[in-house]
Amino acid sequence: MRDTISKEHLDRYLSITKRALEKVTISAPERSFNRKLADSFLEMARTYFSDAKHFAEQGDYVNAFASVNYAHGWLDCGARIGLFDVGQDDQLFTLYE
Repeated sequence: MRDTISKEHLDRYLSITKRALEKVTISAPERSFNRKLADSFLEMARTYFSDAKHFAEQGDYVNAFASVNYAHGWLDCGARIGLFDVGQDDQLFTLYE
């Protein structure tokens, strides 16, 4: 069992989530309730991603890894329920079909 996160492993996940953040566009209409949800999901993803980078800079790879996975989870969820347009990318995102 491995109880540490290597810098290389963390960097891979940071890179994947960075690419996902760059790809996401909000698909919900501007004045809709879903737009507020999409904005909130994207804010959570960006905040967790920022936290991940901060923890990585501090050498805390475990919390950085947890944070980057939370960030990507928010993006995946938003893509799966249709708040985000991700261009049918099922490599960076977990889509329904």
